[in-house]
Amino acid sequence: MFEWLVQNSWAIWLALVLVFIAIEALTLDLWFATLAGGALAGMFTALAGGPGWLQIVIFALAALILIFGLRPIALRQIRKSTADSLSNIDRLIGQDALVLEPTSRVTGTAKIHGETWTARSEDHGPLSPGTHAVVVRISGATAYLSAAPAFPAGEAGGPAAPLSR
Repeated sequence: MFEWLVQNSWAIWLALVLVFIAIEALTLDLWFATLAGGALAGMFTALAGGPGWLQIVIFALAALILIFGLRPIALRQIRKSTADSLSNIDRLIGQDALVLEPTSRVTGTAKIHGETWTARSEDHGPLSPGTHAVVVRISGATAYLSAAPAFPAGEAGGPAAPLSR
């Protein structure tokens, strides 16, 4: 059995690659992805007929290069935040809302991006049904609205026609 493992060490490296990828899929922090890359390099060394000590050295060097060279660059790319990368609730901040029923600090609903939300007024006065508002913040499943600036229809910055959502 031991002799087979030595002769087919590429299979051990392949198993390690698969294990590291599976763990990476659960953790998503790129540590195990770098180890999988090192194990892949060890596997190719084994397939090329390299001795066991060389396979381990190649694994360690490749993993270190990936950890200190590629991982920081990849993490910076993943963590970049642009307006397009805002997710779910964050995208609603600043969006238009159509008030559906009288909305005050304690009650109300509004339509935001085609969905009906529980809404509350951030302003001192209530918002009337049919008026337009802007989403100021979201807390849980409640949107907090502020009255939209009043622009005459067709004027720059104002809606040309009522929102239909």
